[in-house]
Amino acid sequence: MTDLAARSRKFMWWRPLVGISALLAILGAEAVGLLGLHYLFKPLTTLLIALMVWRLPAHEPVYRRAVLIGLLLSLLGDVFLMLPGDWFAFGLGSFLLAHLAYLRALRSRGAWFKPVLPLLGYVLIAGGVLAYLWPHVPGELKAPVAVYVIALAAMAAQAACVFHARPGIAARSAAWGGLFFVVSDALLAIDRFASPIPHAAAWVLATYWLAQWSIARSVSVTRDGDFAPPP
Repeated sequence: MTDLAARSRKFMWWRPLVGISALLAILGAEAVGLLGLHYLFKPLTTLLIALMVWRLPAHEPVYRRAVLIGLLLSLLGDVFLMLPGDWFAFGLGSFLLAHLAYLRALRSRGAWFKPVLPLLGYVLIAGGVLAYLWPHVPGELKAPVAVYVIALAAMAAQAACVFHARPGIAARSAAWGGLFFVVSDALLAIDRFASPIPHAAAWVLATYWLAQWSIARSVSVTRDGDFAPPP
């Protein structure tokens, strides 16, 4: 076993820790009278994932730094979106910056959008979701939402392109992260602007943390590009 693999195995306890925290956050969002759990464990779950990234062994400091910045911006977005009152625009801005940070990380592993097929796929998906939402989005949010959708689709597409150009477990993990993010944000937007979704909080949060976890896992790679044993 390599030294990197041995050190990675020390972090196996992150998976149950993050999973329990996420389940408590979802329970707090769904169960009557347990909202305090949501307020506590929603930011804590994202913070735990960020701490995992900070502690994981990695040989790509630029990638790790950008992912960590993205997670901390996501943490800020988590707080904005759960505050009383309408902080949606601030949450949207925080996640927009987070996706740009993830995009910076992914660019360090591959050329822009090569091959182009994943980009075309995400353009179609993003365009379809945006077209469905557009009549329901308030006028003052149309431009910010459109910019956010472009950034999200670009991040997910770049992750898929890197996987196609540089197949491996790390790249595949990031690609899954991009896809889960698209699903999570589409569910959130549809529920908020267009049509209520039963148990929306559970679906949105579950796919959201699958996205963040997948992107975080993609940080730990060996020098030759193989994925270190997952935490």
